[in-house]
Amino acid sequence: MLTDNFVTMEIGKAKHIALVAHDGKKKELIEWCDRNKEVLQGHFLCGTGTTARLIAEKTGLPVKGYCSGPLGGDQQIGAKIVEGQIDFMIFLWDPLEAQPHDPDVKALLRIAVVYDIPVANNLATADFMLNSKFMNEPYSRQIENFNKTIQDRVAEMK
Repeated sequence: MLTDNFVTMEIGKAKHIALVAHDGKKKELIEWCDRNKEVLQGHFLCGTGTTARLIAEKTGLPVKGYCSGPLGGDQQIGAKIVEGQIDFMIFLWDPLEAQPHDPDVKALLRIAVVYDIPVANNLATADFMLNSKFMNEPYSRQIENFNKTIQDRVAEMK
């Protein structure tokens, strides 16, 4: 494993989907989840604090809630991505409103790219992703083998 530059990770048929939305986008995400309830109920859903609670209350979908974004929820979702426990993220962020926890938001988006998980930041992309052929089948993705990268850096320092 330490000799390979990339590691293959598989997203199973049942996806682990993170649902995140800033205050100005929560209503849109809740309505989107309600419209897509039939598809979403076949997947594991989680989300940050208020967003997870509101989606569960308004749609009846089970959603595991983490902390509110400004209280560490974005970081919790990021940690789950690193651990391979989130495959897919819908994150409706509000581009017209400053966020007090903007560094956390950027860190979450960055980690999603590092671990090559699909991310939708608007409803059009969420619709495309949800209607992709990959929603109904496993999908393999390749991420950098960070253990090898670290090993190589250490070897270069000797």
